[in-house]
Amino acid sequence: MVFKKMLSAFGVGGPSVDTVLTNPNTRPGLTLDGQVNLVGGDAEAAIEQVVIGLVTRVEVEGHDTEYAGTMEFHRMAVSGPLKLAPKQQLSIPFQLPVPWETPITDVYGQRLHGMTMGLRTELAIARAVDKSDLDQVAVHPLPVHERILEAFQRLGFRFKHADLERGHIRGVQQTLPFYQEIEFFASPQYASTIREVELTFVTSQRGVEVILECDKRGGFLSAGHDAFGRFQVSHADVDRVDWAQVVDGWLRETTTRYGSLRSQYGASHGHRGGHGMGGMVAGAALGVAGGMIAGDMIGDAFEGDFGGDFGGDE
Repeated sequence: MVFKKMLSAFGVGGPSVDTVLTNPNTRPGLTLDGQVNLVGGDAEAAIEQVVIGLVTRVEVEGHDTEYAGTMEFHRMAVSGPLKLAPKQQLSIPFQLPVPWETPITDVYGQRLHGMTMGLRTELAIARAVDKSDLDQVAVHPLPVHERILEAFQRLGFRFKHADLERGHIRGVQQTLPFYQEIEFFASPQYASTIREVELTFVTSQRGVEVILECDKRGGFLSAGHDAFGRFQVSHADVDRVDWAQVVDGWLRETTTRYGSLRSQYGASHGHRGGHGMGGMVAGAALGVAGGMIAGDMIGDAFEGDFGGDFGGDE
């Protein structure tokens, strides 16, 4: 009996958890629907709480160090305390709101190279090791995101990579403690002035703040540098404008008004120098449930599942 109790404490013969999503595909501002299926173990179990949370991989920069960690950035309890009888089957339905700022992971049905996203289910069991389950999630762009990404492709930009950087962009209202960078190689028509462009969306119910970081080439008497631009768009503008023309205007404005932007962002805070948003980032924001876990837990869990690339070579 003592041995059986000890095994139970380590999860052997204890209850199991399996989360089933109605549809693993979603968009910022929508929901993820599904149910958590519990099956009792060899003995009655006291479940303290059942919690689901969105997790993703985030790049973290410190003092001369950089590493990728796993962050839970949004969580919700789907059940409080309950008793689970031996072999009892119990299904708990849920509807998880997806934050507006949730990063995009899939475009045109293809996984953005560098992006991972999962829904983690935690089963807290009294006096025992917590059980967990992890399910892959795909976050697709909203219409305004799609139009802007299509515009970059129409202008000849090639997708390079996407990742999440921990921190806040100065002057931008953010609710999540990280931001997404979608990187493009410059197209031939811009190659004389720009090497690469990093695109960031900070989305809300009202619209999207678009942040551009252009890796600008140096001239005969000047060194290369990064140029930043910030632009506001409304969800209602989706079908009202020529997005290729709009994005072209953004790029030209960003690269020609570098001096004023540098005085705003770069003079007192420095600028990028190769990693992240540099001067625009106002420090890392903590205070998110779950925090960071060093390592590539999600990558290991989903290894082999992430295929495809969006619009270009790495």
